[in-house]
Formats: sequence, C-alpha cells, structure tokens
Amino acid sequence: MTPEELNRVSTTELAYLGDAVYEVYIRRMILEVYPADAGKSHKAAVKYVAAAGQAAAAKALMAEDFLTEAEERILKRARNHRSMSRPQHADPRDYKLATGFEAVIGYLYLSGDIERVRSISAEAVRIIESQIR
Repeated sequence: MTPEELNRVSTTELAYLGDAVYEVYIRRMILEVYPADAGKSHKAAVKYVAAAGQAAAAKALMAEDFLTEAEERILKRARNHRSMSRPQHADPRDYKLATGFEAVIGYLYLSGDIERVRSISAEAVRIIESQIR
C-alpha cells in the first residue's frame, strides 16, 4: 500500500486487521509449544491476545520508547477514537489501549514492514510474560 492509501485506512480497520495478524503470530508461537493440542493452545494464547495483556504491552512499549513516533501516534489515535462498541469482558481503558496496539500491528502489516510486526509482537510477548510470573 502506498503511504497515501495507508493514511486513508481508519484506525478501526487497522485494529481489525492487526488483531488477526497478532493472533496468527501468537498461535504460531503457541503451536511450537503445544503441537496437536488445540485446547491447551487456546488456553495458553488467551493471556497474549486478551485486552488486558495487549494493554499492558502497549503501556510498556510506550514507556520504554520501543515504538517510533509514528507508531505511537497511530496507537494514540486508535486509542482515542470514539467507538460505539463496548467491551464485554475487558476494562474499557484496557480495551482502548489494546485497540491502539492492534492498530499499530495492522498499520505495519499493510505497510509491508513484517519484520517490525515480528519485533513488536515479540516484545509484547516478553512484556506479558514478565508480568505473569
């Protein structure tokens, strides 16, 4: 996608795509640990893909200056976007931060920067795991 086309994509659409891209990253990671056991795989993946985990990762990524200025702008724009949907199983603040995190992943994926998607996803996993232990 050209930068002009990418700038026309809404943060909601970026988050929608980013959710799927990040989910695939996590599922692949989990399958290496729990091959052929979908139940354990799903249970293991939840902490990484749930809003609380993504929100914790987003906060830490910003605090650690891991994100570029452009990535942080996308995260904040998506976080601040007014949405009519309400999270069913998440704190609304966590949900908004998670949406921002997903929008960054979606933006990078559409821009073709798959290595940066992997880098941010790996750092998010590290952050989430460090908060669980």
